[in-house]
Amino acid sequence: MNSLPITGSVSFVNHEKKTMIITYLENDKKKTVNGSFADKIQEKLKAAKKIKQIHQFHVGDTVQFQLNIIDTGNRAQAAEIRFLYNNALDQLIHKARTENNFIGYLKLADDNFFVKEIDSYLFFPLQLSPWQLPFTEKELNEAVSFSLENLENPEKISARLYVNHYFPEYHSAVKAHKTATVLEAKVDKITPHGIYLRLFGNVIQAKIAVADYTGPALKPGDTLPVRISYLSEKRIVVEWVA
Repeated sequence: MNSLPITGSVSFVNHEKKTMIITYLENDKKKTVNGSFADKIQEKLKAAKKIKQIHQFHVGDTVQFQLNIIDTGNRAQAAEIRFLYNNALDQLIHKARTENNFIGYLKLADDNFFVKEIDSYLFFPLQLSPWQLPFTEKELNEAVSFSLENLENPEKISARLYVNHYFPEYHSAVKAHKTATVLEAKVDKITPHGIYLRLFGNVIQAKIAVADYTGPALKPGDTLPVRISYLSEKRIVVEWVA
């Protein structure tokens, strides 16, 4: 292993296999080396305090790494890869603070959805609602409008689509929330701390704290009158109606 860290730039990323190609200079000659950013590798680096947190690597990332010789044929591999900065990402974040509207393409990698920004080719993990309709194969690689979230933490930055499609039951929940309608929720399970519920034909899940319920003893399969006190695309809060 080379004792001194090498600085290079990520020129290709396979988000499904979590591998990358890094371009760097050696004696003024351009070279490339493969590396992996699998979660288990980054978790070991984090535990050893060689990196601060797990990073979702992008094309254009400037990184530092060690060069490992992995066989007798002198084949090299990048190890201990550490993210330094990405100027293209910084520019997108700067733009998002005043005009958070981008165009990209919907991508699927390793069973996770991403949006690839059209100009920078940066991939951003897509935050999905639990009540969102699954994407169709036709929608993959189609152009979409999106915003960036978690701007204060580039390590956890994500994308949110401007147009989303939800199960009909979610729209029913939105209406019930606006009208403060009392709903019949089915008890799914009970733990020492929570009563887990299903609403709208088992499509939407919610829970209430055991301490917030003072009615008769419940068992799975019972129904409980509740009202939705908070609802967003990602979270639902219900309260028991005595």
